[in-house]
Amino acid sequence: MTMDLDALRIFLHVAETASFTQAADRMGLTRARVSAVVQRLEAEFGTRLFHRTTRTVQITDDGRLLAERAQSLLGEAEEVQSLFQRQPAALQGRIRADVPLLMASRVIIPRLPEFLARHPRLEVDLSSTDRRVDLVREGFDCVVRVGALQDSGLVARRLGELPQSNFASPAYLERFGTPHNLEDLAHHRLVRYAADLGGGPAAFEYMEGGTLRTLPMTDVVTVNNSLAYEAACLAGLGIVQAPVSSPRRDLLATGQLVEILPHWRPPTLPVTLLYPHRRHVPRRVQAFMDWLAEVVEQSLPGARDA
Repeated sequence: MTMDLDALRIFLHVAETASFTQAADRMGLTRARVSAVVQRLEAEFGTRLFHRTTRTVQITDDGRLLAERAQSLLGEAEEVQSLFQRQPAALQGRIRADVPLLMASRVIIPRLPEFLARHPRLEVDLSSTDRRVDLVREGFDCVVRVGALQDSGLVARRLGELPQSNFASPAYLERFGTPHNLEDLAHHRLVRYAADLGGGPAAFEYMEGGTLRTLPMTDVVTVNNSLAYEAACLAGLGIVQAPVSSPRRDLLATGQLVEILPHWRPPTLPVTLLYPHRRHVPRRVQAFMDWLAEVVEQSLPGARDA
């Protein structure tokens, strides 16, 4: 069987968007053309790659397997094509990455113009949610994760650590008072963070003798992303436990946030760049990951004074 790389690219766009129409728009093709290519691949492989209804397109297990292999195959093909392209401007193609929401809006996107100016023939699809995406199944070239890692079979590049602390707004502290010890928290409320708006009751986390401890607390609002978490704190809805990032240090400097209970901080969070195991990482992806790692590392506490 002769492998049609263009057909695989079309298939991957359908897999990534879960839509024949969006895949066609992204590639500048007609929907009929995209549908015909997928049908031909299904006939060649003798299996169904997508479950289709009038409203949804859902990839099958065989489709996921093909997507993983196709990503690797296309990466190697692009590496061969770029072997003799030594100038950075020669890099071309699309990069798909996922980074945490606040990191995307306040750290990555403000610096993205410099990367695209250096590589004008590259295109970047930047996902920015606090949901943990499936890097391989969803077709991402790389992701930045904050927190403990759960993925296996991925290459992990440690970028640094984010210390965490406890914060409240001046308005909140004026209303409820400033807590000076753990016992004072009985009279305070916590903004609860839960990715799925579920989970157990609110709890204040702190390290004691190298051990993580929790203290149940009252909460009146639960949010599911970091932007809303910070906004709830600024609005005076409660105490939050969050990373001491560069943007948050700016809020402390301007008095919009106040650090409290510095002796009872939550655990430090590792910051990691993850990408799939491949024999050859495409040069465009490697260039983006090197730039992304540099930008993230510069934003971590301590880098500003290094």
